[in-house]
Amino acid sequence: MKLATFSYLGQEQVGLVTQDQSRIVPLKQLLGVDAPGTMIELIEQWRDLGSRLQTVSVFPGMGLPLSDVGFVAPIPHPRRNIICLGKNYRDHVAEAVALGGQTSGIPTAPVYFSKMVDRVRGSTESVPIHTGVTSMLDYEAELAVIIGKAGHDIDPGSVLEYIFGYSILNDITARDLQKKHDQWFKGKSLDGGCAMGPVIVTADESVYPPALGIRCTVNGELRQESVTSELIFGITEIVSDFSKGLTLVPGDIISTGTPAGVGMGFRPFRWLKPGDVVECWIEGIGTLRNTVE
Repeated sequence: MKLATFSYLGQEQVGLVTQDQSRIVPLKQLLGVDAPGTMIELIEQWRDLGSRLQTVSVFPGMGLPLSDVGFVAPIPHPRRNIICLGKNYRDHVAEAVALGGQTSGIPTAPVYFSKMVDRVRGSTESVPIHTGVTSMLDYEAELAVIIGKAGHDIDPGSVLEYIFGYSILNDITARDLQKKHDQWFKGKSLDGGCAMGPVIVTADESVYPPALGIRCTVNGELRQESVTSELIFGITEIVSDFSKGLTLVPGDIISTGTPAGVGMGFRPFRWLKPGDVVECWIEGIGTLRNTVE
């Protein structure tokens, strides 16, 4: 099923997108007044509520037209930093050397980094250009894995049990800051530098591991195109490896890396500029659309 956090009449709430993708039904309408108020609360209670949502009846005309609501990021305020993978598509590894100061070659172990967020931007929300701070703002379309239950030292054969679902994440990056500071943290963490959505698709909606088409366009021009099965380190290896010696918790977000075609991979470079519309699409999930302002 597709779940979303949306805004209606100034109030943010969680809802279920209908199968025809024309309406969204608030959880309170489906589960009553005790329904979870946030996506993280829903994930934490999924063991009890998931089966109920699978059996509830959604009648024609129930809920709100999608055109009447605003999509907020499914998890607008993550409880912890977003866990990210760098250099996790072979074609992106080849273009990454253009940034300078990075080693070439396929990584022999996952390249992890952390992305701090003030508030994750939702689909159709704008992202700031940060004039005077960066002149090299870039886009990165990525498949995001949402953790469903707490676990550490997770066995590879059990990884699927810990996955709640998937979403789209745009890992917006200030390349000049990324290079200047050597470590990636600052260049990955500017306010508004993370967008996610429009929905979370629960893990049971796709074969595991998912092999989904992924694309990114800027102003309608195709920039990135690949399949998530091209990940160097797949979801099973990422979750199992990262959980060694530390605990993943419900609502944790793991962004799995981006394919080739980012702005730094072109000659000349093609950085984002005010007015640009970036659309990140993943098969079966939808389109995350943001305007740069």
